[in-house]
Amino acid sequence: MKTHQPNVLFIFADQLRGSSVGYAGEESVITPNIDAFAKSGAIYRNAVSMLPVCGPFRGSLITGRTPTSTGLVINDIPLRTDEISVGHCFKDAGYDTAYIGKWHLDGPNRPAPVPPGPRRQGFDYWMGANFEHNYDRSYYTDNDGEMKMWEGWDAEAQTTHAIEYLKKRDGDNPFCLFLSWGPPHHPYRLVPQQYLDMYDPDKIKGRPNCPDVPTEDLWGYYAQTTFLDDQFQRLLDAVDEMGIADDTVVVFSSDHGDMHGSHGVYKKQWPWNEASKIPFAIRYPRRIPAGQVIDAPINVIDFMPTLLGLAGVPVPDTVEGVDLSPYLTCERNDPPESVLIMNPCPFSIGDSRGHDQYPDYKGKRLEYRGVITGRYTYVRTIDGPWLLYDNAEDPYQMNNLVDDEGHADTRARLEKMMQAHMEKIGDEMLPRERYYERFNIVFDHRGKVIDLVENMYDRKG
Repeated sequence: MKTHQPNVLFIFADQLRGSSVGYAGEESVITPNIDAFAKSGAIYRNAVSMLPVCGPFRGSLITGRTPTSTGLVINDIPLRTDEISVGHCFKDAGYDTAYIGKWHLDGPNRPAPVPPGPRRQGFDYWMGANFEHNYDRSYYTDNDGEMKMWEGWDAEAQTTHAIEYLKKRDGDNPFCLFLSWGPPHHPYRLVPQQYLDMYDPDKIKGRPNCPDVPTEDLWGYYAQTTFLDDQFQRLLDAVDEMGIADDTVVVFSSDHGDMHGSHGVYKKQWPWNEASKIPFAIRYPRRIPAGQVIDAPINVIDFMPTLLGLAGVPVPDTVEGVDLSPYLTCERNDPPESVLIMNPCPFSIGDSRGHDQYPDYKGKRLEYRGVITGRYTYVRTIDGPWLLYDNAEDPYQMNNLVDDEGHADTRARLEKMMQAHMEKIGDEMLPRERYYERFNIVFDHRGKVIDLVENMYDRKG
C-alpha cells in the first residue's frame, strides 16, 4: 500500500440487538466467531441506535448527523445527495469505496434499483438493494445499475462477493467497504435448516422482562444470527489470508434491536435496551489495545467521525457526532458521559401478531427524547418524564424510577444532559406532524410515504 492509512471494513446486521450475541452474556445465542473477534479488540457495552429504526439509523451512520438534521425521521425517506457522507470522505482521501447489501436510503419505492451516481453517496463500487428481506431470492442493483438476484442465501452470497472484491481490487489504495446484511430480521424462518437445527425451540427462554415469549420468532432470530456468525468468520479469514489484518479497522455492529415481547411490545423504535442498544465491537491491532470492555456510551452519529479519526481523515464540520478514536487508542480517558436518543415521529405501534395498538399506550403521545449513560437510561415524552432506569442495578429495566423521590437529583441531572444535547443540534420536542411539515413528508391513504423526489434529492454532483 502506498499510504499508512488503514483499510476500513464495516459489517452490520439488521435488527440484531446488543444482548443477542454470545459475548454479551445475556442470551443463549451461538456466536463463537463474533465473540472471539470482540475479545481481540474493543467492545462497547453501551452502543446506541439513536433512533432505533432502519432508515433513520442508516442516514445517521452514513452522515454522522441526527435524524432531525437529515430529515430521516421515519423509514423510506431518501437521503439527500448534498449530504457529506462517510463514503465521500474516504473517497476524497484516496480510498476505494464499496457498499454491498441492504441500503434503505433511497425512498419509498423499496424494490427499485439504486442507480449509479449521487444517490450512492460516494460509494464507487456497488452491489446493493434499497430494501430486501427475501433472503433466498434476493435482488440487488449491480455496479452498472442492472437488477440481479443473489445466488442462494443473500448474506452468504454478499459475503462471498465482498471477499472477491477485496481479493481482486487494485491494492495500491486503502479500501473502505460497508457490508450490510438483512438478517436477523423477519421473516425469521428464512435461514438454512442446519442453523435452525442448532436450537431447540422448546428450550429457548425469554428475557426476565418478557411476559409472553415469542419462541418461534426467537428460534429463527437466533438461527439467523448464528448463520451471520459463520459469514463473519469467512471475512476475517479472508483478511488474514491477504495479510492485511494489522492494517484493517474491522467493525461488527447492527442498525437497531428488536423488542421480541420485552416490556410487552415488539419490533423497534422503543427506548428500552432491547431496541436501542446494539452490538459494537472494533479491532485495529496497530492502534486499539485488545481486551477493552468500554462502559462509556457510543452513538451511531459517533461511528463516522471515529472511523475517520482512526484513519487520519478530516471530519467534516457537518458531523454532529464525536470522534472517539482517542479513547479507543487510550490517548484520552475522559469520554463523553451521555448520548442522545430520540423518536420524533413514532409510527404505528402494531406488533408482529397483528395487534393495532398496545393498550398501555393507546391515545398517548410517544414522541420522545432521552439520554443513555454508562449507568442510566432517562426518557421524556412530549407529555413529560417517562422512564428512568439504573441499568447497573436493574439491567432488564423492570423498575422505573422516574417518580422516585430518592432519584430526583439523578433525573434532574439527566434531564439537563438531554437538554444540552438537544440544544447543540437545534432540536425541539415537537409533535410529529411538525416534522412531517418541516421535511415535506406526505402519506397516501395507506399511510405509506409518497415519493416526492423533486423535493428530497439534490441532483448536483
